[in-house]
Amino acid sequence: MKSRDPALRSLWKKVESQTRFSLEDAMTLYRSSDLAALGAMANMVRERLHGNKATYIFNRYINYSNICILNCQFCAFGAKKRDAHAFQLAIPQIVEVTAQAWKRGATEIHMVGGLHPSLPAAWYLELLREIRKISPTLHLKAFTAIEVRHLAFRIFKKPLRETLELLREAGLNTLTGGGAEIFDPVIRDRICRGKETAQEWLEVHQTWHEMGMRSNATMLFGHLETIEHRVDHLSRLRQLQDQTHGFTAFLPYAFVPETTALAHIPPAGEEECLRNLAVARLFLDNFDHITAYWISFGLPLAAQSLHYGVDDLHGTIEEEKIFHMAGATTPEEQTVESLEKAISSVGRTPFQRDTFYRIIQKSSLPTTG
Repeated sequence: MKSRDPALRSLWKKVESQTRFSLEDAMTLYRSSDLAALGAMANMVRERLHGNKATYIFNRYINYSNICILNCQFCAFGAKKRDAHAFQLAIPQIVEVTAQAWKRGATEIHMVGGLHPSLPAAWYLELLREIRKISPTLHLKAFTAIEVRHLAFRIFKKPLRETLELLREAGLNTLTGGGAEIFDPVIRDRICRGKETAQEWLEVHQTWHEMGMRSNATMLFGHLETIEHRVDHLSRLRQLQDQTHGFTAFLPYAFVPETTALAHIPPAGEEECLRNLAVARLFLDNFDHITAYWISFGLPLAAQSLHYGVDDLHGTIEEEKIFHMAGATTPEEQTVESLEKAISSVGRTPFQRDTFYRIIQKSSLPTTG
């Protein structure tokens, strides 16, 4: 490989031989000035795994409430009950939204909320059971690891595994990856003081995986963290994946600062976003999928990232609140057609997938890249 960065030329051999990258290698990747070469390396891995396929899911986001006991500095979503922007949906409202999404063709419901101080355990179980009545095949992805710990120890007042078993019996299929932020304790204390630790986040996912279930992994970047913190975060995810093989995909989120307590921080630029995605593809060799979350990147950049190690553009979403309440200017939804056109425009072949990234159907759109 020709590159103006000799360090990348030496790492290219590891890509060709499928040799695992070390933490020091990951630091080298982050520090490299040759983004094009970095993208080419990540693209080689991506095409080895997925060929020319790029996927999306027809899904629907639901935030059942933003009332939360925490005060995370990076978050503009959470609210106290007295706040003007606080909301809490009733179960019939959530069921109706879900039913409409199912009728339109959605295969997955993605549902998270704040750490509500007073909703009882019975409410959450009834919510899951009522949604499950809509269809036994509708996939219900819900709750972050932070929500699960809140439910277990404050609401259900039961051990972690027992709480997860109750949620699964009521209809929960997979856990979301939210709440990971950055694992480093010093940075975590500065951006989300009081939120569960990295080890506590990992424990929830490990327990869920040991039950034979799957989840996603995330990272919030572009705030107070350094590249050392990012590598540490990726390393902890890779270690758990080595143990459980329970993560389906990795989704890095670019921090949106506009209306948060960290509004003085400039948002991550396009090169930083592409670099983070490419490094993730190269370092997380035991993750099958890297997803570009178009809500935080914008759809054009997310599509471009399909040549930087990414193989998936997430989903239709329809109504996203967390990033938009922080100031995101991207749309709150995409149609199947817009996602397929974005994929096709960069020369990839679009496929609709399910929650586990299994292909449902191929698009009829021609590629134009």
